[in-house]
Amino acid sequence: MDVTGRVRAGVLLACAVVVLLTAWYAGSRVPQSAPAPAPGSVFLGPEPGEEVSAYLARLPAELPAPGTVALALVQFEAALPVPDAMAAVGAATPVTAVLRVPVPRVQTALRFEPLETGAPAPAALATAREHARREAEAAAQRLSGRPADVAAVEARALADPAAPCVLALVVRADRAGLDAVAVAQAVRAVHAAPAGVTARELALAPLLPEQVRRADPPPDDGVVAPS
Repeated sequence: MDVTGRVRAGVLLACAVVVLLTAWYAGSRVPQSAPAPAPGSVFLGPEPGEEVSAYLARLPAELPAPGTVALALVQFEAALPVPDAMAAVGAATPVTAVLRVPVPRVQTALRFEPLETGAPAPAALATAREHARREAEAAAQRLSGRPADVAAVEARALADPAAPCVLALVVRADRAGLDAVAVAQAVRAVHAAPAGVTARELALAPLLPEQVRRADPPPDDGVVAPS
């Protein structure tokens, strides 16, 4: 290769190095976005088959540090009417409602209803109850046999604004707020998520009133009136 060729090759090589360094520098200056958290990746509630006493005993250690705001699953002793559920969580902000119609010895559906943001909490809960009623009504029309009868019972109960149907609420509060909720008379358990977790990341499985010793499936041998 003559001198001119070597000079030209050297210039091209130098240009390529400059381009690569410029691209690396630009890439290093752009913040890399973290991958979106997977829905349902943070579990709140007892593990299947877990001893209820062991579950309740481990919850205080999972509360956030003082002054830290976090989401928490507030689980009631029994399903409550909307006004009573609101009273039980006090100043905490409800985010998601878990609705269930109690029927003795019958497995009824858990219905998870995100609450409308910006609306007063009682109105948001009333809207969630109505949405659950429509879902139950649609299920009663779509299914047959015992499942249809159970869904029809649920739809009739959810049509009553005074129905005791709020089994649990996901709320947002700081440590002091969650401590206050935990000692409310109607509250059975408060299971806090790690700080920074969003409602989208939660998988919820609240304790059922029938689950006294272990978190096992409840009986399903009760009588259901035909729809």
